[in-house]
Amino acid sequence: MAIGIYKQGQGYWTRLMSAISGGTILLMGVGWLAQQITTMGLGQKTIYVQGITAAVVIAVLGWFLYYLIYVKPKVGDFLIATEGEMKKVNWSTKREILGSTWVVIGLTLLIAVIIFALDYLIFTPFFRWCNVLEG
Repeated sequence: MAIGIYKQGQGYWTRLMSAISGGTILLMGVGWLAQQITTMGLGQKTIYVQGITAAVVIAVLGWFLYYLIYVKPKVGDFLIATEGEMKKVNWSTKREILGSTWVVIGLTLLIAVIIFALDYLIFTPFFRWCNVLEG
């Protein structure tokens, strides 16, 4: 099997965003690994161990990420199909999103007021009567 990109002209954005996300996670993991190596107490050679370890991990996992996203046919077909389905989605307008957000905020506040009233007017006197609450 060749190392070229599988179906090169298709699924561009999903592949690109998957590569960026995977690369970000990879770099964050390498940063964490470098911190762990610092705590090993290797003395003066810690920086060399960190650098070599980071280079090897980035090279190996970077190649694996490239292979997975751009070369492997099953993953490529999945990403291409995902991009095709995302183009079919009917996205809400800004006005619809703002209206829905205000409805959620309003209902949340209404429920909070109702629960506060029930607690203050019913449950607090009841628990004071049962001597669970003082004063």
